[in-house]
Amino acid sequence: MARTIPCPICKKPALPRTENAAFPFCSARCKLLDLGKWLGEEYRVPGPRPGDGVDEEQGPGESGDPEE
Repeated sequence: MARTIPCPICKKPALPRTENAAFPFCSARCKLLDLGKWLGEEYRVPGPRPGDGVDEEQGPGESGDPEE
């Protein structure tokens, strides 16, 4: 019998990639549920996002303070 891993969504056994196009999920349904979680921003990658202004170098006069 082929070695299986638990599906990350429903925890049922997921067959290996050679026997399962939805691997590492057990089915296309679980694969779509996972995609929906990413698109709905239920999953997050830690750290600043590009454009958040973190670690951006500022030139002279670009401090964001109004000039007096």
